[in-house]
Amino acid sequence: MLVLPRGVRHIPGHFDRVAQEALVEHIRDVVAKAPLYVPTMPRSGKPMSVRMTNCGALGWVTDRDRGYRYQPTHPVTGAPWPPIPEMLHELWREVSGYPHPPEACLVNFYTETARMGLHQDRDETDLAAPVVSVSLGDACLFRVGETTREGRTVSFRLESGDVVILGGEGRLCFHGVDRIYPSTSTLLKKGGRINLTLRRVTLPA
Repeated sequence: MLVLPRGVRHIPGHFDRVAQEALVEHIRDVVAKAPLYVPTMPRSGKPMSVRMTNCGALGWVTDRDRGYRYQPTHPVTGAPWPPIPEMLHELWREVSGYPHPPEACLVNFYTETARMGLHQDRDETDLAAPVVSVSLGDACLFRVGETTREGRTVSFRLESGDVVILGGEGRLCFHGVDRIYPSTSTLLKKGGRINLTLRRVTLPA
């Protein structure tokens, strides 16, 4: 039996196929206004293997010169990020257990060769709010650990429509994507995986 770290929740199949298709349409609208781009790592400037964009009042970005941060505008177009779709606000209200709305939704697109190394989501001021993520498209092997890089890790498969919540004691757990399983979903016409990550960034006033 898979035992997840405390504070980490996995909800398989939270979104059925119809809801997944609706979410994809919302994300297509987001990408039309805020195009996917290739972010780069701080200092080294090495391109990441995912393409990304954001929606919400703030968006998470990274580049060689200024590093990891949140900002209200797209780093390429300079335009404000489009709003978070209401379906995702509904998800947040349902599963987050947090009384204030998310401010950022990071959209990561994975091709079949893309990966995401183990990392913590810790660029937010408000760490009392959970991180809520949605998987769409091809399945992936997701790895989650403890709050230190040396801690025990467990890996499990995420399918299209699954939701993962990192909250409470699990808010700062290291996590990443080890691999994509190509052609395991017909949701996206050209394949690949979309991950949506909802975050509260600032402390409530």
